[in-house]
Parts: sequence; C-alpha cells; structure tokens
Amino acid sequence: MTYLLALDQGTTSTRSILFRQDVSVAAVAQQEFPQHYPEPGWVEHDPEDLWRSAVATLREALAGVSVDEIAALGIANQRETTILWSRKTGQAIAPAIVWQDRRTAERCAALRAQGLEPMIAKKTGLLLDPYFSGTKIAWLLDHVEGARARATAGELAFGTVDSFLIWRLTGGAVHATDATNAARTLLFDIHRGAWDEALCAAFDVPVSLLPEVRDSAGDFGTTTPDLFGRALPIRGVAGDQQAATVGQACFAPGMLKSTYGTGCFALLNTGDQPVASKNRLLTTIAYQLNGRRTYALEGAIFVAGASVQWLRDELGLLTAAAEAGELAAAADPAQDVYLVPAFVGLGAPHWDAGARGAIFGLTRGTTRKELARAALESVGYQTRELIEAMRADWPGAAQTVLRVDGGMTASDWTMQFLADILEAPVDRPKIMETTALGAAYLAGLAAGVLPAPETFARSWALDRRFTPNLAAAARERKWRGWRDAVARTRSR
Repeated sequence: MTYLLALDQGTTSTRSILFRQDVSVAAVAQQEFPQHYPEPGWVEHDPEDLWRSAVATLREALAGVSVDEIAALGIANQRETTILWSRKTGQAIAPAIVWQDRRTAERCAALRAQGLEPMIAKKTGLLLDPYFSGTKIAWLLDHVEGARARATAGELAFGTVDSFLIWRLTGGAVHATDATNAARTLLFDIHRGAWDEALCAAFDVPVSLLPEVRDSAGDFGTTTPDLFGRALPIRGVAGDQQAATVGQACFAPGMLKSTYGTGCFALLNTGDQPVASKNRLLTTIAYQLNGRRTYALEGAIFVAGASVQWLRDELGLLTAAAEAGELAAAADPAQDVYLVPAFVGLGAPHWDAGARGAIFGLTRGTTRKELARAALESVGYQTRELIEAMRADWPGAAQTVLRVDGGMTASDWTMQFLADILEAPVDRPKIMETTALGAAYLAGLAAGVLPAPETFARSWALDRRFTPNLAAAARERKWRGWRDAVARTRSR
C-alpha cells in the first residue's frame, strides 16, 4: 500500500491527514493552538505552536502505518502569515504576524499616498492592504531590536508558514516556497514568476531574506530522519486556498471554488492568462506545474467561520459551532437581523481596513437564534459580493457552479442559504478535506504515484447539490438589507 501524507497548517488548528493512493482518507489528526491578540486589530501566533502541532499531528496520523509506505508529504498552509527566523538557530525572532492582522494599515496608506499602488497591483495582482506579507516583514524589521541589521548581514530568513515548516522539517537544509505562496507577499511579480527588486525596495525588504520559489509540485527536500523514523520526501506545497482549488479539481478555466473556514476565499480559474480585476478582486496564481503558471481571480473574506467562533467563545451564545445551523433554522423569519463581521476590517471587494463589526436590525424580540442566523447569512452575502465582482471582471464566470469546502459546508442550512442568495447551484464534494487533498495530490503528482490533472479531476465526486428555492422578491429584499448594513459599517 502506498500512502500520501498531507499537513494542513491552518489559522486556528493544524491537521495532518493520511491518504491512501485512491485518495480515500486513512487517518486524521488535529490540534488547535492559541490565538494571541496583543492589541486591537493585532493577531499573532507563536511559531513554536505551529511547529509543535505540525510534528505532533504528523506523528499521530502516521501511527497506524509503516513510515516506509509513505510516498511523499505535501504541505498546505495559512497564507500571508509572516515569520522571520535566525538562519543559524531556526528560532523565530518574534511572534508570527497573522494574515488577519491590521497593524500595518497606516504603512499601506502611506504607500498608497505615494502613488505606488498601480505599480504594485500591475506586478503582483494584489492591492495595498495589511493582509499581505510585505508590510508585515518591514514592520518586524523595524520593531524588533537589531532585526534590520541582522537581515542586512544575511543572518535572518523570511517565510510564510510553509517556508518556516520546510526549514524546520529539513533541518535548515531548504529555504523555499512555492509560487502560490510567493504570490501573496506583495514582493513577487506574478507575470515573470520572480521576486522583484523594485517591489522589495518599495517595501524596504532585503532580497536576501526571501526563499527560493519552486513549482507547487516539486522537490522541497526531505524531513530529517529523527522526526518520523525515516526521511520523508516533501513534494507538494501550496497556500491553503490554492491547495483547495487543486483538491476541488478546478483545473479548467471558469471553474470556481469557495472555502469556508476561519475566513472565506473564492478562487476562479482563469487559465494561463492573468485577468486584471476592475472590481477590487485579486489576481493570483492558482498553481504552478512544470514551470507553467495557472492564474485565478480571488475574493478574500476575512471572517466566515470566525463569526460563529465569536458567538461561541466570546459571547457564549453557542455550546458548539455546529449548533448555529439548528438555531438559524428556528429563527424568526420576520426579523431581518444583519451581522457585518468586520472584526478585522472588510476584505474584497471593499478593502476597508478601518471598518469594524456591527449588528443591525436588533429588536427586543431578537434572540440568539436570530444572531446565529445573521452570522451564517453573512457568509452567503459576502460570497455574493465576490461572485458578482468576478462575473463583472470575466465573462467566463457567468454560469459558474460553485464548488464548496471547509468546515462550514457541513451545515446544510448554510449551504442552502448560499444557493438561495447566489441564485446558483452549490456543489459539496464527498471528500470534504479538499485543502489537504490538494496538498497530497501535488505531492503524489511530483512523486509519480498520482495521475495528471485531467485524469485526477475525474475522481471528484459529488455529495450533494444545493439548488436555489428562495423567492426572488425575498432574495432581493434580504440583499438590499445587507448592502445597506455594509454601507453603514464602512469607515469611509
């Protein structure tokens, strides 16, 4: 038996999944880790928590098989989260600045005021926002004592989480990333497929910090033998949303997937040509195979499942996240309550770092049922904003069926509302672990044990299709209410 091992290092938990060669799941291990909020708008992780949970879950997933049966390891990771570490010791010099963190909003505004955003957008496909890694790197260099001097001396390395884990797994032998992660830094020219010196200069980031950029399916070295009993080849790497795109087999232009985890991220495959958005979406790399880049339009929603976590953990209105769907189904349909979950600002297509969360439509009769429904409905509304922008940007998105994955898709109520508000079919696959599956597929492709994308795509299987059944008048009334709520929430 040949197995593929996938490490899915996410924002709130780390999961390792063992796949058989037929891509059925053999074992799953998961650990949550702490979130740190040292100041309003700041979000940090302890890099050692990421490392410990990665090793622990990989070992747990491997417990039932011989390590000799593992063909390759693939890694999917939370993107944009920024780590600087010592090349000598492998120790991070500061907490990781998470993708949700907004501390560099003023720096982004200053660069925008200098007129640099058009040049940055043209090269990177991204907008100037604290979401991305470039300003995070500069912040660490300028606020950690001695960091900039150490970086100039070549003592430090930068990486998104994939690079940090690869460095640790290989014992410091490999400092690399893949094209999908590089494309999220604001420092990478997605047209040339290379780090850009002018971009690095604009963000005041030394080029010497940056990892080597490789294909998403390729050689990323081997783990040190002491970790798992033998050296495991690392053969696949992709940012989590791109890994989910691969796992959903969205290999043809016009195919669209949306992942509902902590945030929500919709990616539309646009083929070998990058599409410049006129509606404040992102142009990004979906995957890179054999040196050839496939591009995507992306819409990023910062808070999706995190709003349900907020109801559970901060407000104590839920005992478990799964309870939200049951409460939503029992909510009073006469109450139109809207939750705009701008806890860390608004993502696409608004890109408003100064916006903050708000609830509208509260009455004396509002209960936790209506609040749960509002949290789940906010995911559908935000997705519609993204898909409307995609359809305006690219005609190939006009009749797209949405493939969904992530923890929230287990809720039939949420998926039905999504189909209703989109007025479009929503397809949920049988294999829900699409992010890990994408990482495993990339590793298996490079290792020669899984087939080419066109053949692999035929293995995708439907669990359930949700079709819209909400009356048009109700749909548009609810949509108007959402747009009004967002307008009231905006900071500008």
